[in-house]
This record gives sequence, structure tokens and C-alpha cells, in this order.
Amino acid sequence: MAAEIVNPRSDASTGNEGSDEPFDPAFALHRGGKMAVQATVPVRDKDDLSLAYTPGVAKVCTAIAEQPELVHDYTWKSSVVAVVTDGSAVLGLGDIGPEASLPVMEGKAILFKQFGGVDAVPLALSTNDVDEIVDTVVRLAPSFGGVNLEDISAPRCFEIEKKLQERLDIPVFHDDQHGTAVVTLAALKNAARLSGRTLGELRAVISGAGAAGVAIAKFLLEAGLGDVAVTDRKGIVSRDREDLTPVKRELAEITNKAGLSGSLEDALAGADVYIGVSGGTVPEPAVASMAKGAFVFAMANPNPEVHPDIAHKYAAVVATGRSDFPNQINNVLAFPGIFAGALQVRASRITETMKIAAAEALAAVVGDELSAEYVIPSPFDERVAPAVTAAVAAAARAEGVARR
Repeated sequence: MAAEIVNPRSDASTGNEGSDEPFDPAFALHRGGKMAVQATVPVRDKDDLSLAYTPGVAKVCTAIAEQPELVHDYTWKSSVVAVVTDGSAVLGLGDIGPEASLPVMEGKAILFKQFGGVDAVPLALSTNDVDEIVDTVVRLAPSFGGVNLEDISAPRCFEIEKKLQERLDIPVFHDDQHGTAVVTLAALKNAARLSGRTLGELRAVISGAGAAGVAIAKFLLEAGLGDVAVTDRKGIVSRDREDLTPVKRELAEITNKAGLSGSLEDALAGADVYIGVSGGTVPEPAVASMAKGAFVFAMANPNPEVHPDIAHKYAAVVATGRSDFPNQINNVLAFPGIFAGALQVRASRITETMKIAAAEALAAVVGDELSAEYVIPSPFDERVAPAVTAAVAAAARAEGVARR
């Protein structure tokens, strides 16, 4: 079976039917939902029926019962991902609940299919309890080849992912953390290459110590970044602060080698890279205080922390999370190919090495076309998903987590 990337209702173009409100194309597109289930085999007559269902299906069930690994060959398990949320941190909307999160989860599912050829099923859970979410996903896991956690608030998202990875032998991946980190690394590698520098020569500042900020910091350091300071609402996350959560305490131990303290503005003085995953606005004088030839990745949506018009006054490379500016940092560049590669080789998990391989493959797509306006490819570049898929599959095999 496959996720059909069409609206299943013929009246989808009618907009806000029965309302005096003006036509809204977003409501029109979403009427009836954005996806449907489609069979991959015909059921035209009784012979087809007897093969697709009883009695033919019994032979396949018996074979799988005797050799459980056959489930990968005779069902869709190895090509389908569960997109799991509790609706607690949906885009910029916050805790809107499971029902209201479904349009986003449907959207995520069709992006999996469109950009990676991976089927995905939205699962919006009516609980915010860590153990209840974990137990629910574990019980559902036999039906899926992987689990994509989505829009679950920090710090619970870290605990949920860790517990699921410990209990399951299929990939579990919180895209808000790792997808963002992979695409950020790819763009940063190309920006560094454009300026003739290495990652090790760069000092970065990240505003936002939530899921994305924590993951980006750890991942960039793993990839060889020279130093990074992370800031939250109270300033730089540093060892001398006594108000840190366990997650931020751990972060303070591995970041901020320069020993900075104070505000975001203090951290930005002389910094080579700014990465925004927090919202809000960075004052222009703080941007002006960054090192010459700096990179500004202001990724909040719809309003970047630093507007590109301001950033371009001082920065050599500017990226945002928006599609109407060059260099869009968009997770869709990463998660479809990462899961496609992991599923292709039946990986038991997604490792740091696999994520770094994905970032390197993504950066390599740009190739000789590299410029200040093009450090990351478009999501619609048809080279992206195959490159990321192949790199992730190869890394999984090399690391010994592939099972075929």
C-alpha cells in the first residue's frame, strides 16, 4: 500500500463552503485531508481476492510466523514510517493538541513519499506522558520500519527518543533535532568551503536551547566545529549558571570552550557564525559586531531572527528557513533520504556517522555551483534524495548496523 499524494475529495477546490469568508486556498487544499491509502496490487475478481486476502494470505502469514524476518519481504513494513506526535510543539503554534497537529503530520507524511519514496502514517497521540508515549509506540512498532518523532516539546523529546532507541531495533529519529542539524551542517560546510576555512576554525553562536538548538550544537561539534556557545532566554548556557536543566547542564559541559558569559549580544561579538532557532529579533548592532565574513543562519519561521536585508550588510553568507530567500535550511532536504537509506538496508538505528554522511552528501550536491547565494540545494533538486539515500545506506553498512 502507498500514501496517495492527492486530496481524496472531489470538492476540495470549493474553499470555505457555506461561509461568507473569502476563498482560502489553504482550506481548499486541506478539505478531506491531504492523503489516502492506495493498493499496489489489483483486486479485480475472485482470483485476485483469494490471493490478496483469504485463503492466499494465510500462506504468507504462516511463513512469517515461522521466519519472522520475512515480514520485510512480504509486507510494507520495510518501506513505511510512523510519524508520531503529541501535538505539544507544532511548528510555531505551540501546544495545540493531537487533533490540530494532524494537518502537519499529514504534510510530513506526503513529504516522505514525494521526496524519498517512503510511505508514512501520521499518529497523533492523546497523551503528553513520556512513558505512555514510549509504551504506545513500542506496541505499534511491529507495523513499521522506522519511527519519526515530530513536534514533541523539549525536554521530553530527548527522553522519549532515548527510551525508544533503547527498546526498539528500528530507526527512531526526532526530525526537529536531527534533520535540522544535518541540513545546518551541510550549509555550514559549504559556507566554510566558500570562505576557504575549515569547520575547526569557526566559532558559532546558537540562539535557542530547545530540541533543535541542543542537537545542532552537539552535531556540529561532532563534525569538527571549533567552538559553539548556546544561548537561551537567560543568556549563554555556561557552567557557572545554577538554573540549568539536566539537558542544558550536559550541554554546558561540551560547549563554550571560550568560557563566555552574559547575553546573546555578548556571545556574538567576534563570532564567525550565528544560528537562530529561537524566534525573536537579534539587534542589528549585535550582528554588526560579528567577525568579518561571518555567516548568519536565521532559521525562525515566518520571521527570521535577523532579516536577510540586515544580515547581508554584515555577513558573507545568509540562510533562512524561508523558501522565498536563497539558502533555505529545510528539513525536507534530510529526513526523506535518511529514512530511505536506513530502510533500504534495514538499519537497526540511525547513527551519528549516518547523519554526518547525509550532511556531506547534501553539501556535495552543490558542487562547483557553490556561491554565497547557493550553499544548500533546493528541496526540489532531484539529485538530493538519491545522494542522501545512498550515503546513509553506505554508512550503515560500514558501521555494521545494516541487516541486508
